[in-house]
Amino acid sequence: MSGWLQRWRRNRTLQRRPIPDPLWQLTLARFPFLARRSAADLAALREMATLFLAEKEFSGAAGLEVSDEMAVAIAAQACLPALKLGLEWLDRFVGIVVHEDAVVARREMADDDGVVHAWDEELAGEAMSGGPVMLAWRDVDEAGESAQDGYNVVVHEFAHVIDMRGDVTASLETVNPQSERGVWLHALADEYERFADRVEREEETFLDPYGAEALEEFFAVAAEAFFVAPGELKTEQPRVYELLRTFFRQDPATMSPWRSEGSQWPRDPSPRSG
Repeated sequence: MSGWLQRWRRNRTLQRRPIPDPLWQLTLARFPFLARRSAADLAALREMATLFLAEKEFSGAAGLEVSDEMAVAIAAQACLPALKLGLEWLDRFVGIVVHEDAVVARREMADDDGVVHAWDEELAGEAMSGGPVMLAWRDVDEAGESAQDGYNVVVHEFAHVIDMRGDVTASLETVNPQSERGVWLHALADEYERFADRVEREEETFLDPYGAEALEEFFAVAAEAFFVAPGELKTEQPRVYELLRTFFRQDPATMSPWRSEGSQWPRDPSPRSG
C-alpha cells in the first residue's frame, strides 16, 4: 500500500471512528497504569487504540458479548507495548477471542525418549503465530488491581505478538553476538538464566516464576511488570528494566521521554503486505 493511501486511511479512521471521550476516560479511570502516562503518550495511545480497533475483529466465546467498553480496555492495553514501536508490530493477526474466564487446554509433549506426556493447562491468555489472540475477560477486567503484582494478561500476550513479529527471542542462536541486537539479546538471555536459577532455588521473586519456563516467557512476564509496575521491576531487576527500556523505547518508571542515545534497534519489522 502506498504511503499517501495509508495516511489517508489512517486519518479517515481517526476522524470517523474515534473512541468516545467518556469511554476513553472510563478506561483510564479503571487502569491507573495507563492514566499516569503523559498527556502526549495518552493522545498517541488513544490514536493507536482507535486504529487497532478498526483493524481487529473481536469475538466472544460461548455466547459472551464483547461490548465497546471491553474492546477499548483490551485495545488500550494491547497497544501500550507498541506505543513507540509502531502499530505494524501488531499487524500479523486479526482475531481476538474473549472468554469470560480462563480456559483449560490439553497439552501433549514427547520427551527425549519418545514418551508422550499429556496434561491440562489453565490459560488466561494465549497468542499464536498469525493469531488469533485469546484473552480471559476476568483477568483483563481485574488488571487495575493485579498491576500491583506486576501481572497483566493483555501486555503479556501482546509482548508475545511483538516477539513473534520481530523474531526477538527466537534469534538467540543465529544473531551476531557483536551486533547491537545481539548484545541486547544475549544480555536478556543472561538475565533469564539468573532468574531461572533463582526460581529453581525457590527464592521469592517479584516477577512471576512462570518466566523461568523459557526465554520468550521471561520476555513476556518481564514486559508485564515493566508496563504496570515499573518501579518494582526497576528496583528488583534494574538490568532487566534497562533492557526493556531500550527495546520498547519507553521509560515508565520515570515517565521521561525515551532517548535513543544513538540506538537504531529495534528497527521496524518487515513491511506489511498489501
